[in-house]
Amino acid sequence: MNRRQFLATGSAGLASVALPRFLGAAPNATDLTQPAPANPFLEWFGIDEALIRRVMSELTANGAAIAELYFQHKRTNLIRMQDGLASQASSDIAQGVGLRVVVAGQTGYAFTEDLTPESMLRAARVAATIANGARAPVPVHFDPRRQGDLYPVERPWSEVGLDEKLPLIQKVEALVRAADPAIDKVTVQLTDTDERVLIATLDGHLLVDRRPSVLLGLMVTAKRGAKTQSNLGSLGARDGLSFYTDGRLKAQVDEVVARTLVLFDAKRPPAGEMPVMLAAGASSVLLHEAIGHGMEADFNRIGTSIYSDMIGKPVAAPFVNVVDQGNLPHELGTLNMDDEGNATGRAALVEKGILKSYLHDNLSARHYGIDRDGVAHVGSGRRESYRFPILPRMTTTFMENGPHTREEIVAAIDRGIVAETFTGGQVAIGPGDFTFYVKNGWLVEGGKITAPIKDVNLIGNGPEALKRITM
Repeated sequence: MNRRQFLATGSAGLASVALPRFLGAAPNATDLTQPAPANPFLEWFGIDEALIRRVMSELTANGAAIAELYFQHKRTNLIRMQDGLASQASSDIAQGVGLRVVVAGQTGYAFTEDLTPESMLRAARVAATIANGARAPVPVHFDPRRQGDLYPVERPWSEVGLDEKLPLIQKVEALVRAADPAIDKVTVQLTDTDERVLIATLDGHLLVDRRPSVLLGLMVTAKRGAKTQSNLGSLGARDGLSFYTDGRLKAQVDEVVARTLVLFDAKRPPAGEMPVMLAAGASSVLLHEAIGHGMEADFNRIGTSIYSDMIGKPVAAPFVNVVDQGNLPHELGTLNMDDEGNATGRAALVEKGILKSYLHDNLSARHYGIDRDGVAHVGSGRRESYRFPILPRMTTTFMENGPHTREEIVAAIDRGIVAETFTGGQVAIGPGDFTFYVKNGWLVEGGKITAPIKDVNLIGNGPEALKRITM
């Protein structure tokens, strides 16, 4: 059907989904119009404690220091509207189990989308070939537990239909259109996810988590005469439909429209080396990419990070504190537990200018002796999906407030720029060399913000920039 028919008929034409053959064996597993049960792994596939113990026994048949089964069931829905017409709607199921065993620092890993006992046992045997030793003892009983409740929702996204999502998208588009007569094109996209995770560990824990997320993306193009300008914005959380209040939607639309229209008056600033003030929020992509990745333990274990021998040494001014915090309620980076089942929390990476810690998973924590010292590491073990092994990665990473106000920082700049938002860049993670494209920014002259700027590339080195922070 064409886009107008799609818009008129609502959920009748939501999606056409191609699924693996074996999913058909699970009643309702492929019915995207029905909510998933509380425990889809048990109800659809019969994955109970006895089967988990059997698979774990095969996984650790040749020995194990660390081992776990990571089950994932993830439903993702996307709806996009362009210029008043629904242009795309899709639904996707990602489902499977990843099996990991670690012996003497070596990792064996396998995964399967087929959640039948035969397939899981085959995958366990493949992963177990990494070792050649004595069978590791498997827990007689697995202790079910939850690690927190940081993102409760009134209704999971699997229960929210197209008849409720379309009005939200239409409302956002109407707000953008009404904001200014120069608005020419509007694209609104809503992507929601309902994810279930079940982790069984060798030490006898059975951990569950339900991870909602939603992201509203907005692209606006404005036209004045022969000139056009465009900009992007997004508003998301680990939350439900009620997150999108009228106030939040209006504030987001106003911000994106304002950042689009100001580009008509923006100029390129003078080239050269000058002070740069990073606005709060989106510009922290520089902190994440050019500095944060270098503080993840895997890069330091193999010596590719510039911070590999810097623990306990100064890396910034004494008023600089960099934090990775995975337990901020409803934030997109938040998790009740990491993908190894560890509770998340606050990790002080840089404290009063001193590099205090890396971000750790269980393997790197053992390597650096953290668990032996009795210091619990904050859960930073992450997977791209069940198909991938664990790596230590960031959650929500930010620089805490310092002693200087926004006004003091601006007043201290004789000639420089404010970088407000970025729309692209490149980083060499090891040394931290970067190039970032500034979409919106401002010129600072004589201690005052004077004019909007655009088409700016910031070029530098993350660790060096961290050292040179003055306010």
